[in-house]
Amino acid sequence: MLPSDHVQAFRDLLGDAGVVDDQQRLTTYTTDQRQLFTGSTLAVLKPATTKQVADVVRLAVRLGVGLVPQGGNTSYCGGATPNASGGQAIVSLECMDTIREVDSLSMSISVDAGAILKNVQDAAASAGLLLPLSLGSEGSCRIGGNIGTNAGGLSVVRYGMTRDLLLGIEAVLPDGTIVSDMRKLRKNNTGYDVKQYFVGSEGTLGIVTGAVLRLVPLPVRRATAWLKLAKGVALAELLALVRRESGELLTTLEFISARSIALATGGMANPPSVDAGPGGAILVEIASSSRHLDLDRLMEAVLSEAFESGWVEDAYLAQSGAQRAAMWELRETIPEGEKRWGGSVKHDISVPLSAIQRFLDVAGEQVRNYHADLELSVYGHLGDGNLHYNVLVPRGADRIEFTRLIEGGLSLQLYDTATALGGTFSAEHGVGRFKRHLLEKYGDIGRVAAMRRIKAAFDPAGIMNAGAVVSPYVPESTG
Repeated sequence: MLPSDHVQAFRDLLGDAGVVDDQQRLTTYTTDQRQLFTGSTLAVLKPATTKQVADVVRLAVRLGVGLVPQGGNTSYCGGATPNASGGQAIVSLECMDTIREVDSLSMSISVDAGAILKNVQDAAASAGLLLPLSLGSEGSCRIGGNIGTNAGGLSVVRYGMTRDLLLGIEAVLPDGTIVSDMRKLRKNNTGYDVKQYFVGSEGTLGIVTGAVLRLVPLPVRRATAWLKLAKGVALAELLALVRRESGELLTTLEFISARSIALATGGMANPPSVDAGPGGAILVEIASSSRHLDLDRLMEAVLSEAFESGWVEDAYLAQSGAQRAAMWELRETIPEGEKRWGGSVKHDISVPLSAIQRFLDVAGEQVRNYHADLELSVYGHLGDGNLHYNVLVPRGADRIEFTRLIEGGLSLQLYDTATALGGTFSAEHGVGRFKRHLLEKYGDIGRVAAMRRIKAAFDPAGIMNAGAVVSPYVPESTG
């Protein structure tokens, strides 16, 4: 069959509204979030039900067409971008965006995989509950993509990553079989935890079509503080102090460098009157669903101990919702500030908490030795050991060429350092297409081999997001 015949076969299945093959419209789907790569596709398929997804998969197997599942197309690693062959079709979940059920007593929410994260958050909030998954892209990313990348975000220190919030799943396997396990159970010890195979799989093992997510009581009280750090601050020890004194109430602890603050405030109409000390700054927040706890008093006690340690030069405790919102706007505007500057080469580093300062020291020296004029934007989720260690594109440089230059040299030095300290090259962005070679380089041999075998078991025909995450499994010759 010719490619046009393939497209017509999918159109016969889904109808005209379920197939997009206009070249101008396709660019939105075939270009990755950072615009580093544009692939090619037969068409974008837009099923509206789980049964239609299963029908699409079975037809794709019969035609020998590869499939690339796509949610909001917000991957930083090309995980939802088709390759350049033109032989893959994109399966967009955007038409499957229903909030199926909010169960206040079970504290769970059941949704279609195409539901936008912000809409799911709002549905939970309308029931007085919180979905604690919070990302900068929450207005456009979708639940299926969050599961596929095991999304982290701003509240991991308290609530964990997506895998910790996933109770049940519905998915279509690469042969069209529907896995339906949309139960709300906290306890279900009945063999393999199949839903977790899809977490972090980036569409290589099947297509997630639905999910049940754990909710928590909606916080009604918060205390938010901004800390100016002293030179030589012991970050791991400061974090341990804050965690010890605030206990399970600690929701967020974000590190922000002075350069990142300048990038963010440069585009804000009314930036907050906060800045960094010689060691940077920290945004810390504690929260509670109880109306009986005096969180401001607790935060003041935590700040007092931090001052006594000598690690903090000054601190500001938000006195109103507006002041808190301004602090958070600054933190969340950093990526936008990097774009205004001209872009950055992103390094999604994760290291053990005890090794954070060592990484910053060694990595800083590596950057200076590589080129003394390079500027950094360093910020991230200090509470869980995740730093966004971004190299700013020099003024006048071509962003894509500079990205390729850095990723072929300096980036590998930074990843070497993170790995030597027991860390990894990807904390929350995933692997996708762009970082597959890094998994091959830095991944444990046995673990990568196990991933390949899982891929081969789930997808023997290799139709699901071929080229992403892992290379195909090739059995060793016995002859």
